[in-house]
Amino acid sequence: MKRIPSYAAGEVVASASPEYAAGDVVVGVLGWEDYTLFKPSPAVLMSKVDASAGFPLSHHISVLGTSGMTAYSGLFEVCKPAKGEKVFVSAASGSVGSLVGQFAKLAGCYVVGCAGTKAKVDLLKDKLGFDDAFNYKEEPDLKSALKRYFPDGIDIYFENVGGEMLEAALANMNTYGRVAVCGSISEYTGAGRRAVPDLLEVIYKRITLRGFLSWDFLPRFAEFNAVIGDWVRQGKVQVMEDVSDGLESVPSAFAELFRGHNVGKKLVKLA
Repeated sequence: MKRIPSYAAGEVVASASPEYAAGDVVVGVLGWEDYTLFKPSPAVLMSKVDASAGFPLSHHISVLGTSGMTAYSGLFEVCKPAKGEKVFVSAASGSVGSLVGQFAKLAGCYVVGCAGTKAKVDLLKDKLGFDDAFNYKEEPDLKSALKRYFPDGIDIYFENVGGEMLEAALANMNTYGRVAVCGSISEYTGAGRRAVPDLLEVIYKRITLRGFLSWDFLPRFAEFNAVIGDWVRQGKVQVMEDVSDGLESVPSAFAELFRGHNVGKKLVKLA
């Protein structure tokens, strides 16, 4: 049976390595399994968790893990927001989008997000502090919808969807706008023809369109985590986690990601 790797957190139960001891808590690329055997090396993405920080273990794979690092690096390193700028976040109730919107508000920006249900839209506005939000499924014309929410244009777009949403956002971007291309969930299945956005919008408006991975900023993770950790402690950032129990729930939990059923970071608790 082939092992399926996954970013996870766990406790060391036995070790023959001087780098780790039984009882250490680690995060890194483990697997969909109850126990993982690994040999420490530079090629193994594994690190110890400072248990004295007092955060729940789950936070180290959500807000203090890849989701938080993706949100922070994409917003602050790729888009570099300035106070008062207008930010649009697609898939805003997801693991990354829900954090991007909150980080942008802390930077003094005006933030609007979109999601796929009324409950998610209400959560964005009532709990996560977005200035406004809308259900994209209720909008027959996305370009017109974004024009309504951003009458003065969009300065920053945090892209998680692709397809028509990207095209609509580009049509409403301001000159010298920035787009952080984090994901393109509408194209993950590969079904149908992939849409190419109107590149004339990018040219004439001198828009910066940049794809990125959180691992691009790996040397700065500790720095980013210190900032995010302080925000969480101070109650400035709400952590959204959607947890399923047991290894047997992994297939359904994975499928829920593509059905849009999760709110925040989708996690599976194995033990």
